[in-house]
This record gives sequence, structure tokens and C-alpha cells, in this order.
Amino acid sequence: MADSSRPALILASASPRRIALLRQIGVEPDAVCPADLDETPQKDELPRPHALRLARAKAAHVAARHDGPALIIGADTVVAAGRRVLPKAEDAETARRCLTLLSGRRHKVFTAVVCQPTADWAEGRYCERVVESHVIFNRLTPRQIDALIEGGDWHGKAGGYGLQGQAAAFIRQVGGSPSGVIGLPLFETAQLLRGQPLPAGQHWLR
Repeated sequence: MADSSRPALILASASPRRIALLRQIGVEPDAVCPADLDETPQKDELPRPHALRLARAKAAHVAARHDGPALIIGADTVVAAGRRVLPKAEDAETARRCLTLLSGRRHKVFTAVVCQPTADWAEGRYCERVVESHVIFNRLTPRQIDALIEGGDWHGKAGGYGLQGQAAAFIRQVGGSPSGVIGLPLFETAQLLRGQPLPAGQHWLR
């Protein structure tokens, strides 16, 4: 529960990966309130603005429904093959298509982070960042793709893989923010939190 002398910190995501990443840097959200939004890309929408639009929408959605002073963290991660936004894999066939497309290729990952104060916290500062990283997959054989599908690590993940999962055995290189590829760029998120005007002696992270 939030200390009564400081605003609550709310994560607008039910992603266990984002919760674990925040805990990795000593940040414990006071609440987790996922925003159930349509994440379909708009017509001709490019990956970077798509990630930022969704992160903004998630934060705004939760901020509008929260009573009391709080800071809402909204985030979205997009895996991009060129100008194409790859879907979150909710079934094995989608995961297979994504992995086949990414096999032997360099692709980009954009993660947007938005900090949205609620209306009840007038001193809070709105801020946002988009972090761009790149990932290079080794060329995958059909048998290796089958093994990744059977492992089930693809479920719910953008592009059909997780850097922290079984697919790591086939990822040759990561440039940029590894935590951003997983779902939340920790350095940038920490900087955004440190920039908030909390009451003296209060903090979300040291």
C-alpha cells in the first residue's frame, strides 16, 4: 500500500515481466491496473508511434479512473520487421509465422514508457520515452522452430519470443536496452521516476 505522504505508483499492465523488472530495481508498484485496450495498429502506423500511442493510451485510461494522487506507468513493446508491426502471439501458428520471419534477420524492438500523473496530483510531471533496441536471430531450422513452439514461451509475447526465455539460445546479438526488449527499459524508467517531485524523504526507488 502507498505511504500516505506520497502518491501511489500504479502499473497499467498485468505483464509479469514488467512487474519483475520493476522489482529488479527495487520498485514495488502500489497497484497493478491493466488497461484493456484494442492494440491493433492503425492504418499505415509505424512501429515507433504505435508503441508510444499505446503506452499513452494505457496510462491515460488508468489515470482517468483512479481516485487520489498517483503516478501511472504505461508501457508498450513493439517488435518490428522493417516497417511492419509484428503481433503478440496468442496462438502457435502466429508464433511460427513470426519466428520464421525473424529467422536469420536483424529486427528492431521499440518500448515506450509513459508516466502520467492523475488529476489529483497536480505537482506530478508527465513524461515519456521511447527506447529503440535491435535483436539479431541466428537462422532457425524448422526443427528449432518446432522446439520453440512446443516450449510455449511464445505465448502473449510480441514477435513470438522472449529474450529471457528459450529463444535466447538463438539470439546472436542485442543492441540497446535488453530490459527494453523484455518489456520495460529500466534505466529510462528509473530516470523518469527520479524526476518526479515527491515529498521530502519519500521515494519509489533510491
